[in-house]
Amino acid sequence: MTDVAGILPSQALDALIASGAIAAPAPIGADQVQPASLDLRLGARAWRVRASFLPRAGGRVRDRIADVAMHELNLTAGAVLERGCVYIAEIQEHLALPLNVAGRANPKSSTGRVDLFVRLLTDGQPAFDDIADGYGGPLYLEIAPQTFSVLVRAGTRLNQLRLKRGAPATLAVQAIGVDLAGGVCGYRARRHAGVIDMDHVAGHDPRDFWEALTPRSGELLLDPGEFYILASKDLIDIPALQAAEMTPIDPAVGEFRVHYAGFFDPGFGSAAAGGEGSRGVLEVRSRETPFLLEDGQTVARLVFEPLTAHPAKLYGARGSHYQRQGLRLSKHFKPWD
Repeated sequence: MTDVAGILPSQALDALIASGAIAAPAPIGADQVQPASLDLRLGARAWRVRASFLPRAGGRVRDRIADVAMHELNLTAGAVLERGCVYIAEIQEHLALPLNVAGRANPKSSTGRVDLFVRLLTDGQPAFDDIADGYGGPLYLEIAPQTFSVLVRAGTRLNQLRLKRGAPATLAVQAIGVDLAGGVCGYRARRHAGVIDMDHVAGHDPRDFWEALTPRSGELLLDPGEFYILASKDLIDIPALQAAEMTPIDPAVGEFRVHYAGFFDPGFGSAAAGGEGSRGVLEVRSRETPFLLEDGQTVARLVFEPLTAHPAKLYGARGSHYQRQGLRLSKHFKPWD
């Protein structure tokens, strides 16, 4: 690997897997390695816990689990994680990172689009999703279904890991506006819907879980506690030598949360990978008060960072559920007729 600061591309991730710096009891599949990220798999055990937590500095996650666990679940045959509850699950992958490599985790796009809130935990790190430079040890995932109950199994992929060398510079920041102009502009989740099987692609009727929205006059009133799927007005194009993360907007310009799943791999929306510009799908939840959202209003920002080298593959070049997307639900749902 080069000494250049930046996000590690797919071939560097492959090298870390080959060296044992990223390891698992079951072989890590080639399809887990994305252009600049690695899909992580749930392990065999999870625990229903009475509260979210962070490990103490220098402490182990499994010791804290013992303090807050209510009961253990066996994921080998699958288990339903109920909305409104909090769970901690083992991750199959373990890390032994080089001293100059750190990481950050984020939910996968399909995870965020069903309002499944997940955060990575590591030993000795009193912060979610950040992996310390040179970290060696196990990984755990906090899982909190917000709107739908979900069926998961050992091997289900809910989040992804991005590794970086040094402190990559911010190359650009793009403001992201919301599209509320004309026709169906979004979906609102139905309360008390059924269970979503997180491994069943196109296996659910969207009408059982979602209500289509046709805002009038380019405005949408966000109700507190409701979950929405919207789309960006801006087209997103991630260059081959860059990756991006969508970050929450400043609360001073709106009391709502946008985008649980923030990673965009190199090639997303790029013509070089068959994208020709793709819209970003926005997972939106209002906070304590109703909020009137207007067409074109800035709702998030896209932060671009460099890769250390050109990735061996680009997002969408070998097929993807979300390349060339417009407004779209997660891959778990059949197309809306």
